Amino acid sequence: MDIFVAVHTNGSVIGTIGCKVEHEGEGHLRGMAVKPEWQGSCLAADLLARAEEELRNAGCSTITLDTTQPLRRAVRFYEKHGYQPTGRVGDFFGMPLFEYRKYIGNGKTIED
Repeated sequence: MDIFVAVHTNGSVIGTIGCKVEHEGEGHLRGMAVKPEWQGSCLAADLLARAEEELRNAGCSTITLDTTQPLRRAVRFYEKHGYQPTGRVGDFFGMPLFEYRKYIGNGKTIED
């Protein structure tokens, strides 16, 4: 897994995101977090773009991520950046875990 860390000029960590190739042609995002005072800035979008670029360069044409219902702000953020629910629901310690996917090749959308 590749981890990208955004660091403030004072040396403090202000955001992170992880990504890895799961299967041939498919990447996965994990652990995106941005300190509250940086939410709403371009930091989250920059971290996401960097992880997507890494996965694209690794040959991925789709990217998945998982999130939970209480993280509505994160869900809106991912949807705004082209991620769509796949309908797959897992379990995260008794809480529904919703999968989202984005097609990153040729600007097309994915059909399930």
